[in-house]
Order: sequence, then structure tokens, then C-alpha cells
Amino acid sequence: MAELKIPTEMIELPSKGLVYPKDNPLSEGKIEMRYMTAKHEDILSNTNYMKQGILFDKLLQSLIISKINYNDIIVGDKDAILVAARILGYGKDYKVKYVNPSTGEQEDATIDLTEIKNKDIDYSALKNENEFSFTLPQSQNEVTFKFLTHADEKRIDEDVKVNQKLNISSRITTQLKHAITSINGDRDPKAIRSFVDEYLLAGDAKALRDHMKETSPGLNMTFTFTGSDGHIEEGVEIPMGLSFFYPSL
Repeated sequence: MAELKIPTEMIELPSKGLVYPKDNPLSEGKIEMRYMTAKHEDILSNTNYMKQGILFDKLLQSLIISKINYNDIIVGDKDAILVAARILGYGKDYKVKYVNPSTGEQEDATIDLTEIKNKDIDYSALKNENEFSFTLPQSQNEVTFKFLTHADEKRIDEDVKVNQKLNISSRITTQLKHAITSINGDRDPKAIRSFVDEYLLAGDAKALRDHMKETSPGLNMTFTFTGSDGHIEEGVEIPMGLSFFYPSL
């Protein structure tokens, strides 16, 4: 029997690799990924993965060929890998339903995933390290922060689950505790947690979150909706639930 080969593609990372240390393979700014097979569809139908919220991560880990540490990938790059996996597996057309604001009626829309572009950011600020400075506008405190990685996401989810058992809503503050790496030069995790819990002003917190969103590499995950009545709405967020791979859902 002749040797059978599964085709692969090189996927460009939105960060261009510039947020990773030079000795990290991700600093090359691209990864090699195999096309999806029927075996990978078994992953997408794994109910245990669905319940745990790790289905997409398990899929991507099975598709990436490059020798990288999956935990190191920043969220924006992971989104790009997920979109690439969807295109390689099921094509570029993604059918969604959206409520036309001008009529209130739900309509069908088809998104061309190949038209999703990288966010427009200042790449000159990225210098092979994941730490950046920001002055909080109200308190004038100096903080440094990092773009969240897959490992950070896992720790945040664990912390949030613990707090939920105590009836504490903490998603926003928990994300900030993991994103901030120093406050006025102090890198002590206890000092950072204390600052976020007791001294971080709401206006400063919003300004920091907005700044991180605006400067983080990733995809512009929006599309332009054109309604049956000609209504056009730009900047509509692309839904990324299970239906991203299973449109019938």
C-alpha cells in the first residue's frame, strides 16, 4: 500500500511571533497545522470535552504539528489558529443567524472566514517579550501587563470557579490579576491582588482593559451584516460557539 499523507498548511500568527521570547518556537510567527480528518470529528463530538469547556483546545492540540508549548500561545493567536482549523476542515463559508435591527426579524448571513483580517495595531511596540507599560489615567499609577496566554486562561477559569462556589462574581478582577505583572515596580503577586481588590479605580480598570484590547495582536472578529431590506450594520461580532464547526447547532 502506498504511503498516505495528510496535507498541512503554514498558519501565520497575528502577533508575527513578536510577543514571544526569541528562544520560543512561536517567535517564528507561524505554525504548521494538518487538515482535519474524520478522527478529529470524534473530538468535536466528545461530550466530556464540551462539558469541561476544552473541546476547541483539544482539537487544536491535535491539529498543530509544530513543536510548541500550547500553553504559551496568546489568546489572539489561538483565535487565528481556530479560524484556520475551521477553514481547513469545512471551508471558508460560515452560515449564521442574526437579528436585523431594522426589522427585528432573524435572518441568515454567510461569513467568508478568509476575509477576516488581523487587528490594526502598532507592531513596533512588540519586541519579543510579553510585557508592556501603561499609566492609569485617574490614579497615575504605573502598571505593566501582559497579553493573556492559554495557561493564563486556564488559571483564570479555575479561580473564577472557586469564587462562584462562594457566590462571588470575579471574572473581571481575576483577569486583571493575571494580566498585571507589576504595580509601580512591585512584582509581588500579593501586592498586585491587593491593588486590584482594594485600590484599582473603576475608570482605571476600564481604561486598562480597553488599552489591552486595542493593543493586543489578534483577528478582527467582526463582519458586516446586510439585511434583506438593505440595512447594513458593521462591526457585528462573529459568534464562536459550537456552531462554528457544527452549523446545524
